[in-house]
Amino acid sequence: MVEEPIELHRAVKAPDLSPAVLPQIVFDRPELNRILNLYGRMVAAGEWRDYALDFLEEVAVFSIFRRASEIPLFRIEKRPSLRAKQGMYSVMAHGGVILKRGHELAQVLKVFDKKLLKALKAE
Repeated sequence: MVEEPIELHRAVKAPDLSPAVLPQIVFDRPELNRILNLYGRMVAAGEWRDYALDFLEEVAVFSIFRRASEIPLFRIEKRPSLRAKQGMYSVMAHGGVILKRGHELAQVLKVFDKKLLKALKAE
């Protein structure tokens, strides 16, 4: 078996794409800290095992998994386009059911308080 050399190419720089051309919704540091704090507590309770972050044009998603090979148990979404209507934060269950929606992330994440207390009582 003859090994062929691997060709490496430099990435071609895109012609001056401003953020307005390619918008991307992201969680800012305080939002991500709040979500990861909750995630850490649920991992310590043995309920959650993995997570994924997706940053798209219209939505930022924090997906929560029980195992890495499964579909997400929950998705925490940030949709700024719904800021003036129903609130830009929402928590969705794996079937697409919206568990809670609101204008403040802290209020929306309270939906997990019952699950955390239940998990801690089981220990």
